[in-house]
Amino acid sequence: MLKHIKFIDNHGSFCVNRPENTSYLYFPLASEAGLKSSVTPVLGGDSKIDQDTFLLEPVSSENLHNNRSSRNFWIVKEGHIPYSVTGSSAQQEADRFTDRQEDSELTAGFMWQTLKRTSRELGLISTVTSFIPKSDNVEIMYVTVENQTDTVQKFTAYGAIPVYGRSADNIRDHRNVTSMLHRIETTEHGINVCPTMSFDERGHQPNHKIYYVNGCSGKGENPISYYPTVEDFIGEGGTYTHPRTVYEGYKGVPAHSLAAGKEAMGAFCFSSFTLAPGEKTDFILLSGIADSKEEIENIFEKYNTSDKVKNALEETRIYWKKQVNVDFHTQDPDFDSYMKWVSFQPFLRRLFGCSFLPHHDYGRGGRGWRDLWQDCLSLLLMNPQNVGAMIEKNYGGVRIDGTNATIIGDGDGNFIADRNGIARVWMDHALWPLITTSLYINQTGDIEILKKQVPYFKDAQTMRGTEIDTLWNDAYGNKQRTEDGQVYTGSVLEHILIQQLAAFYDVGVHNIYRLRGADWNDALDMAAENGESVAFTCAYAGNLHTLASILRLMESAGETSIPLSEEIEILLNDQTDMFDSVSEKKKILTEYAKSCRHNLSGRKKNFSLSTLAANLIQKSNWLTDHIRSQEWIDGKDNEEGWYNSYYDNHGEAVEGFHHEQVRMMLTGQVFSIMGNVATDAQIRKIVKSADHYLYRKEIGGYRLNTDFQELKFDMGRMFGFAYGEKENGAVFSHMAVMYANALYQRGFAKEGWKALRSLSDTALDFDTSHIYPGIPEYFRSDGRGMYHYLTGAASWYLFTMITEVFGVRGVFGNLLVHPKLLAEQFDEAGTASVSVTFAGKQFHVTYRNTDRKDYGSYHIAAADCDKTAIEIVEDSHIMISREFINNLSSDLHEITVTLA
Repeated sequence: MLKHIKFIDNHGSFCVNRPENTSYLYFPLASEAGLKSSVTPVLGGDSKIDQDTFLLEPVSSENLHNNRSSRNFWIVKEGHIPYSVTGSSAQQEADRFTDRQEDSELTAGFMWQTLKRTSRELGLISTVTSFIPKSDNVEIMYVTVENQTDTVQKFTAYGAIPVYGRSADNIRDHRNVTSMLHRIETTEHGINVCPTMSFDERGHQPNHKIYYVNGCSGKGENPISYYPTVEDFIGEGGTYTHPRTVYEGYKGVPAHSLAAGKEAMGAFCFSSFTLAPGEKTDFILLSGIADSKEEIENIFEKYNTSDKVKNALEETRIYWKKQVNVDFHTQDPDFDSYMKWVSFQPFLRRLFGCSFLPHHDYGRGGRGWRDLWQDCLSLLLMNPQNVGAMIEKNYGGVRIDGTNATIIGDGDGNFIADRNGIARVWMDHALWPLITTSLYINQTGDIEILKKQVPYFKDAQTMRGTEIDTLWNDAYGNKQRTEDGQVYTGSVLEHILIQQLAAFYDVGVHNIYRLRGADWNDALDMAAENGESVAFTCAYAGNLHTLASILRLMESAGETSIPLSEEIEILLNDQTDMFDSVSEKKKILTEYAKSCRHNLSGRKKNFSLSTLAANLIQKSNWLTDHIRSQEWIDGKDNEEGWYNSYYDNHGEAVEGFHHEQVRMMLTGQVFSIMGNVATDAQIRKIVKSADHYLYRKEIGGYRLNTDFQELKFDMGRMFGFAYGEKENGAVFSHMAVMYANALYQRGFAKEGWKALRSLSDTALDFDTSHIYPGIPEYFRSDGRGMYHYLTGAASWYLFTMITEVFGVRGVFGNLLVHPKLLAEQFDEAGTASVSVTFAGKQFHVTYRNTDRKDYGSYHIAAADCDKTAIEIVEDSHIMISREFINNLSSDLHEITVTLA
């Protein structure tokens, strides 16, 4: 299957030949300090800290093959055509796909990439290793050149990196004007660019950021000549792939020269050098963003020799390897390596947010509310330290009416109301915090987090985003206050209850939760008035049941009641005949929202935990019965059927049969299964329907929907997309993985694995997916992977593999081991294993299935931890107490489970 990509170690590192022959490839590089880069096989891409601070020109995916303003390094031998070690010369581009094309190979691992090229004409082998040290805002290009001929050769080398040096907003808005702000100087080591101001017609601000490119030989020798502007470097009529400076040997300016008002260029020439046969030399290019010249000088001193760079590269590799402390062993080594990248992707989203890679060209940076909570799933499984504090702070984004801020500011607990100044409410947003908090409690046993006191977010939005609070102003601040002006805090449990209960009453004409601005599918954004989401109503039904279980857990720990805001009592109506009335529900919601429209009383009263749990179960059961009776669609035969997922803005069911055309969406099936709305018999019918109407193995598996062949302006922009693109009928990885997770939760392991394996098979089939290893946001209609790296699908895939497939997860702080592995997942010896962190300890869990039986056919015959037998109470799983785990040493521990 892996025709072009080969894994080369146990850490996911891989290589691919002639990567420049595949379009749209790019690789992420980043530091913990803020610098974020994308780098292509010919070293295109960009580099930035945030929306307003781009070192290199911002790029979208189409720029990857259109732009020539890439990082470059030139080698010149007199009498020969100049040679680019990145492959970015006009001649090398012309030779591509011909018998003159040079050999090239890209090797990459977590946060580093090496490009190796062979020049037959010059007899040179060159490598360019790109990486960003974990703690510095500098991107390093480490270049080596080796003479493969049997004669001495003389060369001249040029480093060349165009410096954009301003906000991404200026790529089209005042591009030329903002170049006039540039103040450029050459130093002994390279070029500094310090614009006079940050251009913004709403209010220009002084600029203090310095964008720089430094260079030296591997021995620390400085350049001898500099080209501080684009015009200086490319020459009149020249281009980045045919710069006249390099081709014609133009002399540059000396160090300590000044330039201003033009596009900047980080280019310089080194002293000529000779290489004997087999001899090698190296060069270092440092490009970054700093707050002072002293900082730039310190960075240069830190990385100005080959040994320093090599040490930094090794430290970078070790650091990121340690972050991915999950390891899988199955019958397929390529899948195991693939899982390394899936495990790494949540770290990339923490660093990049949902923007700042070429396909992710929307928004202005940061993560959204949904991303914040789903990324915690993977953190809980890999790096659980401080996740409790993170979760606690995250609840500070909840409004007192149950809605929430939608954009995350810098650091934990900082929130912004919305993106682009648009007030919106996504109806699914209240769902995710409880899912994450429930996992946290199960993994840690920390039920006390529910009693932590947290403020509420406050801004001008009120009445669940339908009105403006005219009394609110900046002096009020962004925290909810009481009538006496004090910042109000409520328990984490109170936040959760308000989210879940308020949503219960926010219904449309079919007594289904209103769609509002959208749900998880942001492209369902044109049905705010009358749209309803059956899919997520199913999910909320499951959430209410989960929350009731957590309340009973609190009871079992000795709690009987908890203080909550007195206003919440309005939402605790338990008259089931009222549940049937849409108008009554709306009255209750309005009454509650009005009670906290501006300030809150601040008064609290104690509520019985058992009464609260019963109230939630009552609501969950009503929702389940209501959806089952109203939303099930019978297929054309008795073996098929599925749930309607939505109502459009005309109040019409979206799914079913439309003029003999089958309309089916995956989302409603996922959450009806996950929320325990679908019965086992219905799940079997859903699976048959999904396999019939949605499954396409050759493009990744389960499409998000069938082709409606309609624009549906009464539903959302997704229907304006070409069918098979993004939310309209692509194989959307996130929902396909959640489909697998839901099936596993309900015991349908074979069906769940089909969904997971279809995604991984397509991703690893480079001829189809055209992506580096990992899971993309979606596979389009021809199977190409799109919007790579920054997707919540990675967290859910990892979560599903650990907690469901391998069945290693927490239950109120204890460790449950309950495998759902299929026979095909065990190696030839009948073993499969996973390494995970739990309760601060590292566990290597090995399953032995010598008869290679399938899930459902085997039982647990024996189990031990570090050769100490574990009692088997149920033959399908074992439970290891928290007390037992706490008494273990801090070393790696072996759990062996024998299946028979």
